Amino acid sequence: MCGNNMSAPLPAIIPAARKATAAVIFLHGLGDTGHGWSEALAGIKSPHVKYICPHAPAMPVSLNMNMTMPSWFDIIGLSPDSQEDEAGIKQAAENVKALIDQEVKNGIPSNRIILGGFSQGPISGVNKEIAVLQCHGDCDPLVPLMFGSLTVEKLKSMINPANVTFRTYSGMMHSSCIEEMMDIKQFIDKHLPPVD
Repeated sequence: MCGNNMSAPLPAIIPAARKATAAVIFLHGLGDTGHGWSEALAGIKSPHVKYICPHAPAMPVSLNMNMTMPSWFDIIGLSPDSQEDEAGIKQAAENVKALIDQEVKNGIPSNRIILGGFSQGPISGVNKEIAVLQCHGDCDPLVPLMFGSLTVEKLKSMINPANVTFRTYSGMMHSSCIEEMMDIKQFIDKHLPPVD
């Protein structure tokens, strides 16, 4: 397991249309970059929110015959009992924390920052009162709906279960859809309202 210690390009950023009083940091999935998600988020942006879509470093991924691709950490297998790249996951979490710390230095309070992601991208915090929106397609062939259900149950055991919302989308595969993006926009707008 290689961990996440390689450099990656600077994040794709969608600046706020006016003074940024909140931020969304959104992590892409395996093999992707922040650019695609920055374009998707641009379609649902709020004028007071800065959107940051970092790029994972390129690294060999065990699951994909050690092919080098953008990845937040190594993936050894897809079964619930597969070994995990703990060192890589910890490094990815530290990298995300550094992004959060930078936004706090830029004047955005930590309670006005949302962390999101797709597939490999989400990394959860430890704040028991954190609000979570988890979305999953019911036809996802890469990350079966069962894994989404297991994840939401684990989250409910770690944080206040009343703060966890799990949405499924009929017919959606390993992708996103307009209905999901509108749910994400509603979640962001609810938790990061304008403060001016």
